[in-house]
Amino acid sequence: MPPSVEPQVLVSGSHVRRAVAHCVDTLTGVPAAQWQVRAGSLEWTCWETLEHLADDLLTYALRFGLAQPMDVPRVPLRISRDRPDGPANVIFGDEDAGPEGLLTVVTACGGLLAAAVDTAAPTTLAPHVFGASDPEGFAAMGVVETLVHTHDIAQGLHRAYEPPQDLSERALARLFPDVPLTGTPWSTLLWATGRLDTPDRPRRTDWRWHGAPRAGS
Repeated sequence: MPPSVEPQVLVSGSHVRRAVAHCVDTLTGVPAAQWQVRAGSLEWTCWETLEHLADDLLTYALRFGLAQPMDVPRVPLRISRDRPDGPANVIFGDEDAGPEGLLTVVTACGGLLAAAVDTAAPTTLAPHVFGASDPEGFAAMGVVETLVHTHDIAQGLHRAYEPPQDLSERALARLFPDVPLTGTPWSTLLWATGRLDTPDRPRRTDWRWHGAPRAGS
């Protein structure tokens, strides 16, 4: 009998850490007064969007803290908002710590997700609003959330931002297998997540990723 071949992991905790590190490098040094502007095309401020990113990373990680993640639809933490139109989060930054403090929160939450997906059994499934996914899928979700929300914030702050192309390429292959690559992986990911239009492809207004485990994984 030939030896079994482990499927290659497209996205792991190391990719989550790289995406978060690039986010922090991009946004470090922005004065606190600038963080209350709108983040790109979102209805949230740049500060709120960064809090939302930290919240995503943390709540994804928490799913793998359970012995049987699929037995619990969601970890029942209290959700609240700072204002009626703001994001509904379980985690918020300390305004007295400023933007650098909130970036530290994002780094910590990204580290928790990286550790969670790297230590979970590869076949473990956890619930998500788009359908159950495995650790690789949640790692890819963390990468996508980090890349696109850093883009949103950078737009609002008028900062240049282009993440490493291989991160976008891996996320596309894992979560958007139906989206053909047009242009660069990064521009394709922006289009796939409803943040870019081209003459050939109008902006998406209704999109989702596919988190179901890859065949053979």
